[in-house]
Amino acid sequence: MSNYQQIVPIANKIIKKYDLCDHCLGRLFSKRLHLSSNKLLGKKLRNNLDSTEKCYICKNLFDNLDHFLKLMLNTSSNYMFTTFSVGAMIKPSIADRDDFIRSQYKLKGIDSIKTDITKELGRLYSRKTKKRIDYLDPEITLTVNLKDEMCQLRSKSITLYGRYVKSQRGYPQKQKSCDNCSGKGCRICDFHGIAVFDSVEGIISKLIFDKFGGTTAKFTWIGGEDKSSLVLGTGRPFFVKIQNPFKRKIKLSNIQINSIKLYNLKLVYTTPKKPLKFNSTISTKISTESQIDSKSLRKLKDLTINPIVVYEKSGKRSEKKILR
Repeated sequence: MSNYQQIVPIANKIIKKYDLCDHCLGRLFSKRLHLSSNKLLGKKLRNNLDSTEKCYICKNLFDNLDHFLKLMLNTSSNYMFTTFSVGAMIKPSIADRDDFIRSQYKLKGIDSIKTDITKELGRLYSRKTKKRIDYLDPEITLTVNLKDEMCQLRSKSITLYGRYVKSQRGYPQKQKSCDNCSGKGCRICDFHGIAVFDSVEGIISKLIFDKFGGTTAKFTWIGGEDKSSLVLGTGRPFFVKIQNPFKRKIKLSNIQINSIKLYNLKLVYTTPKKPLKFNSTISTKISTESQIDSKSLRKLKDLTINPIVVYEKSGKRSEKKILR
């Protein structure tokens, strides 16, 4: 006896007691028969008889998926992406009825109603947008709340690398956080965590938000300087992680904004996990009314022997070496 012949009596028992739609009926047996279409199998098991009432499990939810598809399309309309995944939130009563049927007829190893809904929404969305489903590392994740008829979207963060040159004094490296939210993001700062853009971080952040969209930008600085310092030569390297970007692939060239010039901007896969080692050439001018003793200047040579230990307010400790 074939597998199909074995499941027909069970399917008939279920149909006589519970009115199920083709999707829900077929899902109960499709994995056992190694079939991909729950709807076609359900229709075959029903012997092409029309359902007269609402599905006991889903209450004909599968007939209304186009409505939720439109919610997904509207939510993602401003985003640039090539891969996606779908999640769903359903009424607990739907899951309870599904569990009851599977338990009553001892049906094991089958997809839940929630899994079937997300698969169907993913299939419809992929067909409409021509984008590819990726369950492991999607560029956007859509979560459909079928109870409240809402759709939320989370966009995978991207990381940029670049260098900046500061040719005019007066710009601090780091930007002060928004006074209202202390950098967490609120309506006053448009959820960026910073409300003004009058530093190196602020200028770069504004450029990023204009180009890529997104909420917050988290910087990893390779060294630092104070407000009165210049950054010349090939510039200081930095990494910046952009949360919830709208766009992902934009050609970037060297950009001049006020006295800040950005070089070598490009997308990278990750931010470095360990501090990067680099050398800086520093020139210092000292003016004093007192006479400089050449003997005292010799003590500066000691700085090339022992490292200089720097303790920041955050508790971070770093060592710096001076090379002649």
